[in-house]
Amino acid sequence: MNIGKNLFSGNKIYKIGYDITQFGTATILLWIGIFKFTPTEAASIKPLIEYHPFTFWVYDVFSKQTVSNFIGIIEISLAIILLLSIKFHFLKRYAGLGIIFTFLITLSFLFFTPGMWRIKDGIPITDYFILKDLAYLGFGFILLSQAMTSDKKEKDTKILSSY
Repeated sequence: MNIGKNLFSGNKIYKIGYDITQFGTATILLWIGIFKFTPTEAASIKPLIEYHPFTFWVYDVFSKQTVSNFIGIIEISLAIILLLSIKFHFLKRYAGLGIIFTFLITLSFLFFTPGMWRIKDGIPITDYFILKDLAYLGFGFILLSQAMTSDKKEKDTKILSSY
């Protein structure tokens, strides 16, 4: 009977959930990043980017496809850093910061893109594909917190070992 208890302990369940979140986030970043290299995705992100107060200028400098490709490179790089952070824990800080930055920007499209919100059956709705980014934003903060906690433990260990 202890087999079931050990198999489903709180720590193991947490680890399963964490791993699913980490691999799921990396998979989605990789997949969406690859899709950014297509003309379909380049066209679909243009309205989001051209009305944003931080990115409105990019189409004056770069082509629609170049902008999309650049974003794709960022998303693919972030997915790789996230996966590498499994083995190289110091990368969690960069993965966390990158995820936080990326998903704060994408969530801000909800407020700057014309026509993003509309009323349906008396309820305000939006394009739900962006709302998923709330969960990814939370995961970015978890990664950053883990990196900071790990850094503190290493620093404390170095201080203690110097005595």
